[in-house]
Amino acid sequence: METVQEKKPTLLKRYGTAIKWLQVLLLIYLLLAAVSIIGDGFEIASGGAAVQLFSFATNPVISLMIGIVATATIQSSSTVTSIIVGLVAGGLPLSMAIPMIMGANIGTSLTSTIVSLGHVRDGEEFKRAFSAATVHDSFNIFAVLLILPLELAFHPLESASLWIAGFFAADVTAAGADLSSFNVISIAIAPTVNLLTAAASLIQGVWQGIILIIAGIALILFVVHSIGKILKRLMTGRALEIMNTAVGRGPISGIGAGSLITILVQSSSTTTALIVPMAGSGLMSMKQVYPFTLGGNLGTTVTALLAATAITGGTAILAFQIALVHLLFNLTAILLIFSIPLLRNVPPALAEYMAAATQKNKWFVGAYIATLFFLVPLLVLGISRAFF
Repeated sequence: METVQEKKPTLLKRYGTAIKWLQVLLLIYLLLAAVSIIGDGFEIASGGAAVQLFSFATNPVISLMIGIVATATIQSSSTVTSIIVGLVAGGLPLSMAIPMIMGANIGTSLTSTIVSLGHVRDGEEFKRAFSAATVHDSFNIFAVLLILPLELAFHPLESASLWIAGFFAADVTAAGADLSSFNVISIAIAPTVNLLTAAASLIQGVWQGIILIIAGIALILFVVHSIGKILKRLMTGRALEIMNTAVGRGPISGIGAGSLITILVQSSSTTTALIVPMAGSGLMSMKQVYPFTLGGNLGTTVTALLAATAITGGTAILAFQIALVHLLFNLTAILLIFSIPLLRNVPPALAEYMAAATQKNKWFVGAYIATLFFLVPLLVLGISRAFF
């Protein structure tokens, strides 16, 4: 009898785990459908002239600021990049989407700064936590300052992403490419997409497209939040094992572990939530935190790549391109900054300088968050709209 009673919790645990993985699969399915209807919505709302709809984003600086504010507000780069994939499918020019992706990278680093506030009562502990948190901000801002001007001048990310995307195209012609290899996914999500489109068709014209856009964004927000909660329960224990194993093995191991943890839990915020408290308590040094953070940047690109598989037709190659740009941008940043000793030390130095300022004046934290993530982007947006 005792043996049977002992087995029951184990069976319940196994069934519970299986159910959670089924929920994850369902949520991924909904993510793909949501991205697809955002693209459809923008096509309908623009009446086939989507370029006019995106006239607000004709300036790369505006696009960059939109990416920062949107991600800082939503607190999920996975959500914002998935939305951007849908926007590109609906007609957002790639040249404007690329700065948005870079802005999302900056906006997502707000999470680590917020997590560090949990250590605010202890001066020395807060200094360690805040420096570990803001190394993420410093690296991402430094990366944008270095790479965005090069991209605007020579388009290396756009060209490289097109070249890589060409390998996934079934037919590459002089006129372009079509990712028909992803048609299986399109067929799978078609019933849900058609159902949502039919529901929105009760209102015709531009408003039908707007309703689809809002529904798609709301669905992505729900999916990313829900999938994060489920995967945290399933994988956080395993993530801690990976982190503990990787500590002390060097920067490459740290980057790999940060990437793997973020892919496992589909949230760079979770990676941050694990690292910053450990840094604050003195269990991890800046030397160990830094590569983990960069790994989180790489791991979070998986969501956009997954979302891009939902797009078919003439804009499929563009949607896949922008997802690849996110990955290539983060890889390039690591190779350009972290691999060169002179540049490698800039983000940690900035982070430690700000941490010292914060230790002296606690109000600096609020001013820093408000200025970097909201006031400056909104001010730049206003100036850009007024003069350009």
